[in-house]
Amino acid sequence: MELRQELDSLLPSRGYDRRDFVRTAVGSGFAAAVLPVGAQTLRTDSEGLEVGEVMIPVGDFRMPAYRAAPRGKKHAPVVLVVSEIFGVHEHIADVARRFAKAGYFAIAPELFIRQGDASSYGEIGKLMAEVIAKVPDAQVMGDLDATVAWARAQGADASRLGVTGFCWGGRITWLYAAHNPALKAGVAWYGRLEGQESPLTPRHPVQLADRLKAPVLGLYGGQDAGIPVGSLARMQEALAHGSAAARASEFVLYKNAPHAFHADYRPSYRAEEARDGWSRCLAWFREHGV
Repeated sequence: MELRQELDSLLPSRGYDRRDFVRTAVGSGFAAAVLPVGAQTLRTDSEGLEVGEVMIPVGDFRMPAYRAAPRGKKHAPVVLVVSEIFGVHEHIADVARRFAKAGYFAIAPELFIRQGDASSYGEIGKLMAEVIAKVPDAQVMGDLDATVAWARAQGADASRLGVTGFCWGGRITWLYAAHNPALKAGVAWYGRLEGQESPLTPRHPVQLADRLKAPVLGLYGGQDAGIPVGSLARMQEALAHGSAAARASEFVLYKNAPHAFHADYRPSYRAEEARDGWSRCLAWFREHGV
C-alpha cells in the first residue's frame, strides 16, 4: 500500500501511468530496486527514431536488447550502451534515444539475462549476490561482440564504434576498450577501476592499461564513496605507462558530484554535471571518429 501511494504521488508531475513502473519489455519501466522514481526523471521522445526491443543471436542464445536509431539513416555510427546493475530499464533506453537523436545507432543489450532478471530484485544486496556476481567478464565481452555484429548486419557503420557505460557498465567500458581492436573510443561513467580478482573477473581496468586499444574518457565524481580519488590516481598512473590509447585517455573529476550523478531518476542526480558529462561524451566520440 505504501509503495502504491508513493507511485501515485509521482504520476501527476511526470505524466507517467502505473504501467511505466511495471517491467514488461526491455527498456520499459524501472527496476524494482530503484523505485520510487524521482520527479526530475528525463524522458526523450522517439519522434524520427526507430526504437524498441530486438533479439541478438549469440551462438544458440538470443539476447534481448533495446535499439534506438535515426529512422531512415543509413550507415549510422554505432554506440553500445552498457547499463548499471539494474539492467536495461527506462533510463538506459532513454540514454539510447538521446544517442539516436544525435545520429547514432545505439544498442543496449541485456547482459545479465542468462543469470537472472535484474529488474525484479528489490534489494540491491540480493541482486549483486544472486545475479551480478555470477556474470563472467568473458561472457560480457562475447555478448558485446555479438551486438556489434548484429548492428553491422542491420546496415549500421560498425567501423565507427563507440561504447559507453554507467557504474557496472563503466567498468565494462574500460574492459571492452582493452578487448576490441575495432573500437574507436569509450566513455566510462563512474566505473570501478580496481577490485578483487576472481575466475569470473580476472582483470580490472587498472591492470589493463597496457592493453587499451581505444582511448577512454572517464567521468567520475569527487564525492563517490565507492570509487575514491586515490583509485583514479592509480588508474591515471597506469594509463601514463600504458598503450598509446591509454596515454590518450582522459579523466574528468566533478569534485562535488556523488556516484551515479548522471542517473536522473535517482536522488544522486546532479543536473549540471550530467549535462556537462553528456556534452563531453558526444564531443569525445566525434573527436575519435565515432
